Amino acid sequence: MKKLLFILLAFLAFAKVNAQVLDPAKWTIAIEKKSETNYILTFNAVIEKDWHIYSQFTPDGGPLPLEVIFKDQKGNFDLVGKAKESKTTTAFNDVFGVNETFFHDKAQIQQEIKLLNPKITAIQAELNYQICKEVCINLEKKFTFNIPTVKTNTAAEIVPAAVAKQDGTKIDTASIAPAVIENNVPDITEIKTVEQSQPKSGKGLWSIFFIAFLSGFAALLTPCVFPMIPMTVSFFTKQSKNKAAGIRNAIIYGISIILIYVLLGFVVTWIFGADALNALSTNVYFNIIFFILLIVFATSFLGAFEIMLPNSWANKVDSQADRGGIIGILFMALALAIVSFSCTGPIVGTLLVDAASKGGIAPIVGMLGFSLALALPFMLFAMFPGWLNSLPKSGGWLNTVKVVLGFLELALAFKFLSNADLVLQLHLLEREVFLVIWIAIFGTLAFYLFGKITMPHDSPLPHISVGRLYLGLLVLSFTVYLIPGLWGAPLKLISAFPPPMEYSESPYGVGGSNAVAPAATLPEGAKLGPHQIVVFDDYDKGLAYAKAVNKPIMLDFTGHACVNCRKMENNVWSVTSVLSILKNDVVLISLYVDDQRPLPKSEQFISKTTGAEIETIGDKWTDFMISKYNTNTQPLYVLTDLQGNNLNKNQPTISYVNAVEYETWLKNGILNFKK
Repeated sequence: MKKLLFILLAFLAFAKVNAQVLDPAKWTIAIEKKSETNYILTFNAVIEKDWHIYSQFTPDGGPLPLEVIFKDQKGNFDLVGKAKESKTTTAFNDVFGVNETFFHDKAQIQQEIKLLNPKITAIQAELNYQICKEVCINLEKKFTFNIPTVKTNTAAEIVPAAVAKQDGTKIDTASIAPAVIENNVPDITEIKTVEQSQPKSGKGLWSIFFIAFLSGFAALLTPCVFPMIPMTVSFFTKQSKNKAAGIRNAIIYGISIILIYVLLGFVVTWIFGADALNALSTNVYFNIIFFILLIVFATSFLGAFEIMLPNSWANKVDSQADRGGIIGILFMALALAIVSFSCTGPIVGTLLVDAASKGGIAPIVGMLGFSLALALPFMLFAMFPGWLNSLPKSGGWLNTVKVVLGFLELALAFKFLSNADLVLQLHLLEREVFLVIWIAIFGTLAFYLFGKITMPHDSPLPHISVGRLYLGLLVLSFTVYLIPGLWGAPLKLISAFPPPMEYSESPYGVGGSNAVAPAATLPEGAKLGPHQIVVFDDYDKGLAYAKAVNKPIMLDFTGHACVNCRKMENNVWSVTSVLSILKNDVVLISLYVDDQRPLPKSEQFISKTTGAEIETIGDKWTDFMISKYNTNTQPLYVLTDLQGNNLNKNQPTISYVNAVEYETWLKNGILNFKK
């Protein structure tokens, strides 16, 4: 009887432990034979209420995007295009300053493959993703797709998941007979591409439209475009038989300009694919390419050289414009696009690069906004020629506009270089370096506007206009605003541009008076964390220091891409009474469960708890959290003594709570430590 009771208690304890290891998404997989060599692999998830999984197209710098990884691909099969996603939601994340894209309720991922090796019988796949509610969980799921032998296009093979790293279970798929299910194949036409999984909200596309619209007006004020307004209007007024015909031709001309640029946006989206544009924008190498491209554009605008299309193109198009009628007007619009390319090209290129980071139809929307601003003046002045008298005369101010745009292009270029540096974690372009570069760029622009610096194509400037003076003062004010950022100011006006505060040589100020201690006096293995708290990211080093100073340990299970971890740090840790405890009364050890740095081979192992392969530092801390505290959620906070025992007996761990509850929990644990 005692033995039976012991077994029952052990079973209940095991059930309790595993109940705490959350897995709010239940996955099934299916494989569909499309042709003799091609198959559709489908991952389906049912997501618990209020939880959400981040899409594979959530941009870098935000939460962790979903990854689809296939094993042993070389020589066995090729991927056909990008994985497609079912419907997603997009919302702005003010913590990371990005538009995050995510699934809720359910998710479906489909990947088409082409078999190269006819002898292959199964395909191993892995999903890595982050799922969040009040806490976030990083999960890795492994699946086995058995290649079906049935020769039909209407059957799908459903295979249960293989090993799931975080759920502590192992299913032997070899022992499960493949089930062929008729008429249970997801309709491929219902799967939406990234065009629907990217920022599709009105707010996102409207912001792209208005930025592009303003850029179109900026392009209008360049030396290549502005002088063409009176020339074009004069052509229409002289060639048209009456005023009505002139207005009609002007409208056709404007619509032609819009069609040309919208077609460009459509072609870019079509060639690369809506999903590819976004994938490229979050890729390290393409961020570097975008950086180089914008440097070239900026250098051109500053006057080093001009980016021009071949003159033969302009001559051929111009000759077609003499044909008259709608065709002739269309070629006139095309001639404008080609002739003005040296000024509009860099702006259009920058807009397309920025739209690429949004994905979907953003390039088309951007080109619509740009071309509308460019076309409207030509149309309006052709309708009302008398307005031409109110236009300012062409002159050196046009080149000033071009140079100012060059400085803005130069500043924007470093945002893309910063993206690449953040992804690679090279720490070459940390926050201070980024801000110094921007201060130098905008400071030089201010000097230029005040007439202290001239560029190659500038006209002599005996004095500056009042408008130029005001613009110079505005740029100088912005430059001065940036300077306190070197000492830890948050710079909320540009929070989405520079690297985050933690990605810094001195996270909370260069020699600032609030700094806890210079790096040289920090304990070995420690660094300055949020709000200047001394923090360790290695458990053993943090434990050794805690023993040396005889203070309790607060374990902070967190993640680089954990939204709610940042919210706790920003909103709860910043409360004066809580911050005082974290700085003075505990030793903080932050363990990042999404740290992808590999462990040395000698330190890699198979988890006794989950059976998973522990290959990275993040895997190590995840396994530690699950095996020791029976949960896999972040943020997770634990107060322990120097032997690793929990100090809060009634509430050993705490997660996403308010400042009052968090402070009470801290004080109780510290009081127990002192007993």
